Amino acid sequence: MVQAQDNIKSIWKSLDWFTVVLFIGFLVFGWFSVCGASYDFSGMDFFSFESRAGKQLIWMGLSLVIAFVLLMLEERIYEMFAPPVYVLFIALLIATIFLANDVKGSRSWIDLGAGIRLQPAEFAKFATALYLAKFMNKFGYTILKWKTFFHTMGIVLLPMLIIIAQKETGSALVYCAFFLVFYREGMSGSILFAGISAVLYFVIGLTFQAEYLGYTPTSVGRFSVLLMAMVFSIGMVWVYCQNLKVFWRMAIGGLGLVSVALLFSFFVIPFDVSYVLLIALVILIGYLCYLGLTERLYTYFLIAGFTFCSVGFHYSTDYVLNNVMEPHQRERINELLGIEEDLAGAGYNVNQSKIAIGSGGLTGKGFLNGTQTKLKYVPEQDTDFIFCTVGEEQGFVGAAGVLLMFMTLILRLIHLAERQPTTFGRVYGYSVLSIFLFHLFINIGMVLGLTPVIGIPLPFFSYGGSSLWGFTILLFIFLRIDAERERMKR
Repeated sequence: MVQAQDNIKSIWKSLDWFTVVLFIGFLVFGWFSVCGASYDFSGMDFFSFESRAGKQLIWMGLSLVIAFVLLMLEERIYEMFAPPVYVLFIALLIATIFLANDVKGSRSWIDLGAGIRLQPAEFAKFATALYLAKFMNKFGYTILKWKTFFHTMGIVLLPMLIIIAQKETGSALVYCAFFLVFYREGMSGSILFAGISAVLYFVIGLTFQAEYLGYTPTSVGRFSVLLMAMVFSIGMVWVYCQNLKVFWRMAIGGLGLVSVALLFSFFVIPFDVSYVLLIALVILIGYLCYLGLTERLYTYFLIAGFTFCSVGFHYSTDYVLNNVMEPHQRERINELLGIEEDLAGAGYNVNQSKIAIGSGGLTGKGFLNGTQTKLKYVPEQDTDFIFCTVGEEQGFVGAAGVLLMFMTLILRLIHLAERQPTTFGRVYGYSVLSIFLFHLFINIGMVLGLTPVIGIPLPFFSYGGSSLWGFTILLFIFLRIDAERERMKR
């Protein structure tokens, strides 16, 4: 009994109270934002459990209970039960596909009755983070081994693919945040570079696909992507192989051929220069494979693989966009990239959100005085688009204050993760901050029209119990692990 009391005192003493205060601040500001977003002119009672604000109070109260329980559990329980918890939520995610009702094209919500719904995908994040931390904490683990790397990737990709099968693309994309954890734990920067390159290929290829180089039939988008693939590949030879002779041979030969083809197309006979680029890349891939065999340096094969995947990714983009993605997803991407402009359709949400935020000015219209939100011009304004309520009612000052709070939380989580004495604590800590950072970046970005509208909540602000409890569990498991840091050092 005395030992248990001493353990509780030790937890309260070593607990990071700065983060706890931030958490409570988020709950308070989030609740006022839900009040503002759900308020109409009927004089609703915010404390009535019939209103969204009243229901949010229940979710907040239960989140505090969850936080307390998580802090009272032994820290080693989280590592011990990480595998069965992961398996449990994988099974639950699979069951959700068959048990959930169709809600706006998604089958990700389980109806518990009495108007209460649960989204397992929100809770699968902490289960994945725990199991990932336990796996990477194994003796002798290194992410640089291919077998280990693919096993680590599988831990993240499995729930991601199941959630995609639920047609909940937004929640699935959150799992991309774990790549920041992999990078922190030693993943090659070339893999991160490949991911960034894919984003560039996608954006530039689609944005400029209908524009042409002068009077030639050469698509600016296709030409730019293939040229980038060539330049990136040549640059990787310089960085990773450090063979200047090969570098200059590829640079002069490849870029020289493209330059001659461009001049011929501009001044002699107009033709699609992209075909010349494609032929040059095929020759480049063959040359890299030849060098890999003759010099027995597998790096050349990796660069050749990057080049091949770059070309394949670009040519598959159109097919994925037009045949794999849902129509509403395709419309949102086209709207974001400026390919289409449909302010009454796909671009309506973002356009109304921008109007609401802009109308707030410097200091805002005041609590409950927002016109765009009160008149319900912004769809999903108390969930995915709740930040526009902050911008309209509290203005630039209030919105900047919220972003400053989130930045403080992210920086604090980095500090806590770096001071962990074990790989388990550090990996889990970086998983938590990566998930928070991804949600923050995508949610704020889509409200401002900078990222596609994929429907993910703003942590602690968006209405709903599943997201609030999911973020609470993520955070307080980490705080409990951090509270044992001194004991783990001994």
